[in-house]
Amino acid sequence: MKKLLFLLVAGVAGTFSVAHAQIQKGNVMWGGDIMNADIGLNSGSGFDINLSPKLGYFIKDNLAVGGYVNFGVSKAGTGFSTKYIYGVGGFGRYYLSPGEHGIDNLLKHGRFFAEVNAGFAGQNQKGQPTTNGFNFGFGPGYAYFITPNVGLEGLIKYNGTVGGGNTTYLHQITFGLGFQVYLPSSRIKNAIKDPSKL
Repeated sequence: MKKLLFLLVAGVAGTFSVAHAQIQKGNVMWGGDIMNADIGLNSGSGFDINLSPKLGYFIKDNLAVGGYVNFGVSKAGTGFSTKYIYGVGGFGRYYLSPGEHGIDNLLKHGRFFAEVNAGFAGQNQKGQPTTNGFNFGFGPGYAYFITPNVGLEGLIKYNGTVGGGNTTYLHQITFGLGFQVYLPSSRIKNAIKDPSKL
């Protein structure tokens, strides 16, 4: 019984400290966001899906930089043309430490973060506002670590695109849900040599 109690306490303590090891210098994060994913069920309904895979590297504790690709398709239903969304660029993400800037974590095994991005993107739809050009975005998010290496995320961002098309500026606020996998870069190097070590 004492052994079981000790394992339980150690597991709980490990869960509460898990939100720091993933975001240390030298770690790699990869995953993505799934935004506005829905499929209409009524007659004439359409669908809307937008995926944004990301790959980042922690250049110092709590600070990651990397790249992303964004692609999406939206079909509003009968009589509407299909909208295509695409983008590619870089991002930076900073995770707040517990108590930093007066913000305490919602849960001990999660972290608030701020993300910015810049790159090239576009939205194209026949007969609707269309813009292709410089894209930028910024906003807050929250990562909840369900395991030592996997975090579920929610992210609210303002996104703007400036460029050519029949509209010179498109902007919107998006809410994204997704996940990230966090691994030390040394573990990835070892896994390349021997996949069983991942």
